[in-house]
Amino acid sequence: MKVIYKITYPNGKIYVGQDLTDSINYFGSANSDLIAKDFTREQRRDITIRKEILWGSEFASDTEVTKKEIEFIQELRSNDPAIGYNQWPKFKG
Repeated sequence: MKVIYKITYPNGKIYVGQDLTDSINYFGSANSDLIAKDFTREQRRDITIRKEILWGSEFASDTEVTKKEIEFIQELRSNDPAIGYNQWPKFKG
């Protein structure tokens, strides 16, 4: 199963990504340094992160999954630095 997921961090910011294996343990490849800037050392001691599956397909090609990921990134504006951590495609505010 190939999926598009949304990660929500405690500050409300989101990250949208794809997982071609539907691993329960995969939480994306968002830039760790970018996320770390938003949290104090104390806040980082106890964090709850939510992962939601937004879309899934057993038959979509990798190209179709990437197109769907971009659709969700743009729809949810997770590439807007005020809203999320996606850095691609570039936000055109």
